[in-house]
Amino acid sequence: MSEPTTEAADVAKPVTEILPKQLWSDPIGYIQEHQEVITNVCLDIVIAILILVIGWLVAKIVAKICLSVMNKAKVEPTISKFISNILKYAVIAFAVTACLSQLGIQTASFVAIIGAASFAVAMSLQGSLSNFAAGVILLIFRPIKVGEFVEVSGHQGVVEEITIFTTSLITGDNKVIIIPNSSVSSGSIVNYSRMDTRRVDFVFGVEYGSDLKKVKETLESVFNADERILKDKGITVVVGALNTSSVDFTCRVWVNNSDYWGVFFDTNEKVYNALRSAGIGIPFQTFTVINEK
Repeated sequence: MSEPTTEAADVAKPVTEILPKQLWSDPIGYIQEHQEVITNVCLDIVIAILILVIGWLVAKIVAKICLSVMNKAKVEPTISKFISNILKYAVIAFAVTACLSQLGIQTASFVAIIGAASFAVAMSLQGSLSNFAAGVILLIFRPIKVGEFVEVSGHQGVVEEITIFTTSLITGDNKVIIIPNSSVSSGSIVNYSRMDTRRVDFVFGVEYGSDLKKVKETLESVFNADERILKDKGITVVVGALNTSSVDFTCRVWVNNSDYWGVFFDTNEKVYNALRSAGIGIPFQTFTVINEK
C-alpha cells in the first residue's frame, strides 16, 4: 500500500500542528513580526468584501433602471424582467471575479471553464436558443400581438399567447396551434388585425347577354344599402374578366376591420337575391351527355 502524500497528511493533522508554533505560543509576537503581511491580507479581504457589496448594489440598481426603461418603452413584461435579470447576474458575476482577483486567486482558468461550459450548453440547446432569440425579437418589436388575427407559417388564427420560445394560435374551429418562434420570425407574417380598415374583394359572374349597366347598378345598390361599408373610401364595381361561361364583375369595398367577415358573408347572399330579383341570370356549370347507340 502506498504512503499518503504530504498534502493528505497535512490535512489529517490538527490545526495546531499545521499553523506556525509561534502563533500558538506567542500570538502577539507573531502578529508584530508579520504585521505588514497580516495588514495586507486583512486589507485585501476588506476590499474584496466591499467589491461584493458594491457589485450587489450596482447589480440591483442596473436591473431596476433597465426594468423601468423597458416598462416605459412598453416592452412585454416577460422579456423586460428576463433581460433585467440577465444584466443583474452579469454584474454580480463580474463582481465575484474581481473579488477573487483581489484575494490573489487566479480567475483565468475559472473564466475559461465557465466559457467552455457555456459554449457546450449553447451548442446542445442551439434550437432552443434560436427560438429564444426569435421570442425576444417578437416581444420587443411586436409584429403580432395577443388577440390579433394573423397568418403565420401557413396557419391562420387569433394569437392567444407569445412566450419566450413559442407562439400559440387559436383557429376558427377552436384548435390550438403552437409554433416555434424561430419559424414565426423567419417566415412571412400576415397581420389582418393591425389596420383599422380592410378591403373586401368580390367576384360575381353573370350570363353573357346580360345588361352590364343594369348589373353594375344592381351591385352598387347592394353595397350602398349596407351601412357597414365605408362610402367615403369609394365602391369599385367593374368588369374584371370575360370568362368562358360568364362575365365576371370585380367589386371592392372598404369596411372597418371588425366588420370584414360579416360583410363578406352577408353580401354574397344579398347579391344573389338582388340579381335574381332584377332578372339577371347567374351562370352555372353544365354537362352535355351524348349517348351513342
